[in-house]
Amino acid sequence: MVTTNDSRFLVTGAAGFIGSHMVELLLSQGHVVTGYDNLSSGRQEWVDPLLKHPDFQFHKADLLDLNTLIQVMQGHDVVIHLGANTDIPGGNSNPQIDLDNCTIATYNVLQAMRQNGTRNLLFASSSCVYGEVEILPTPESVGPMLPISLYGAGKMACEGLISAYSHLFGIQAWMFRFGNVVGARMGHGVIYDFIAKLKRNPEELEILGDGQGEKNFFLVEECIDGMLYAYRNLKQKPFDVYNLGVESTTKITAIGQIVAEEMGLKDVKFRTTGGRQGWPGDVPNVIYDVGKMSRLGWTAKHSSSEAVRTAARRLLDQQSL
Repeated sequence: MVTTNDSRFLVTGAAGFIGSHMVELLLSQGHVVTGYDNLSSGRQEWVDPLLKHPDFQFHKADLLDLNTLIQVMQGHDVVIHLGANTDIPGGNSNPQIDLDNCTIATYNVLQAMRQNGTRNLLFASSSCVYGEVEILPTPESVGPMLPISLYGAGKMACEGLISAYSHLFGIQAWMFRFGNVVGARMGHGVIYDFIAKLKRNPEELEILGDGQGEKNFFLVEECIDGMLYAYRNLKQKPFDVYNLGVESTTKITAIGQIVAEEMGLKDVKFRTTGGRQGWPGDVPNVIYDVGKMSRLGWTAKHSSSEAVRTAARRLLDQQSL
């Protein structure tokens, strides 16, 4: 992979699951990195080992604090915007959460970039923007996009703002609609939940919905590698969007089987709660067309089920889970 060592990166959500891995990789490649996180879902312990690095600074601050964000962003070449609400069901119960932490936070990032003359933005969007579409595998060009969760609506609004700022104010943006990113440091998600449930009751696993939904899961290190690959290899357009994930999928019941195997459990009874959706706003089937990234020259190395198994092992190794 080609790297450039003269870029100064600001990473929002730097103490989170994906953000902390991103910071580690950028520092290992010789970049100067500033982390920005309010620690609402991120953990200080995930950035503490990096604080001694001469090229890293961390700011505990909120993206809703525009003045602080403008000040911290000064002198940076690239913003990797990962900070957002990560609790989709929670956001559905309190509509203000995604409005503030997705849409308004992204507006503030764009305003701070405009104020500072920062031109490059890598944005973490989501498959949730699509809603339930009939075209599977789903390409980036599908439409209309009709999200069924407030998180998806918030990310879709962010994409619209980024597109407008790119065309009006000279910001170059790479937007990535993530599949299901998994790995160590996850604090939620189906793998995390299944492990927690089986620790409480090793004989029975409750599965929300009918368990027949299937989604693409991919490892966090492949997610950040794909983001940086696109950034370094496609700079002709002012704005573009990419599905980032894998072609393969894993059924929810299969995840339960994998988790039980990794925990050394046998004869676990699966109990489904019924209905297609696991919760209101859940999209049961996320099946991606990732041809656009493939044509660019990047594909994930591991299948969806391989990623699930690896993530389960990593989570089980975490003492805090």
